Order: sequence, then C-alpha cells, then structure tokens
Amino acid sequence: MEKRALFVTPLPEYEEEIGRWLWCLEDVRRTLIIKLTGTSQSILDTKIDERQTIGSLLYHIALVEADWLYVEVLGSEWDIEIRSLFPLKFSSEDGSLTHIEGQSLEEHFYRLNKVREVFLSHFRSMDLTDWRKPRVLEHYDVTPEWVVYHLIEHESHHRGQIFHLLRKLQND
Repeated sequence: MEKRALFVTPLPEYEEEIGRWLWCLEDVRRTLIIKLTGTSQSILDTKIDERQTIGSLLYHIALVEADWLYVEVLGSEWDIEIRSLFPLKFSSEDGSLTHIEGQSLEEHFYRLNKVREVFLSHFRSMDLTDWRKPRVLEHYDVTPEWVVYHLIEHESHHRGQIFHLLRKLQND
C-alpha cells in the first residue's frame, strides 16, 4: 500500500490562513463528488423512511452555501445567475427540505460547482481583517471565518447522510 500524505495546503491566490480553511471546504466537496460520481437517477431520487433524497440534500447544500454568502458575508442581493439555479423554495410548508426529484447528477454537480466558484471568488481578495470583521445582522453578528467553518460542518454532516443513503440504496 502506498503511503499517503495527509496535509492541509492553502489554496493558492488566497491569504494563507483563509486558503487553509477554503482547502478544508473544498476537501469535503471533493470527497462528496468522488463518491457520487456515476450514481444513477433512481438512487438520487429514492426516499427511504420519509427522509430526504440524495438529490434534495445536494440542492440544500448548494442553496445554504449561496445563502450564507449573499446574506451573511456580502450582505447583498443574490446574483441573478445564482438565484436562477434555485427555482424551488428552501423548504416545504412543514419545514422539511424541498423534495427534489428528476434532476440529473450533472445538474446537481453544476449547481454545486457554480455556487462554489462564486463563493471562492469573493474570498480571493479578502484579507484577515475582513475575514474576522463581524457582519452585523438583526439576530446575530457573524464573521466570514465563522461562515466558512459552519459550511464545512454543514456539508460534512449532509455528506454523512448522503453516504449512508448511498450505502443503503446500493445494497438493496
């Protein structure tokens, strides 16, 4: 077995510390994409025990990332191109995630990649002062640093759910 090197390496073109956090964010996504590559439409759309589908979770991951970027980090209206990637509401009337069905893996990957591309572009020119500068909102104050931490945690959590669903569905 070949020895692996397990290091966090800052993404180039970013302030070093910011680049390290963004590398972690990208690493979670990389493992998600690798594991899902080749997944069938049937598996993406199948519900088990009234849980969300894999497709619904992928839509949710991208939507939450975009929302944190525009609302918390930038404090601005959403870019029209990014908004167009989310024609469906955030959640159903009962508070559960919007059910997504019939969208191909390629559509999900495009949405995830486009949101991430825009997300990363906004951090390229950020310095450590802005990284740690609180955004003052009605119900809380938040820094871009915390947003990235939260998104790593959020996507990791849903990645675990997706991997669990994938194992169950592939074994049935």
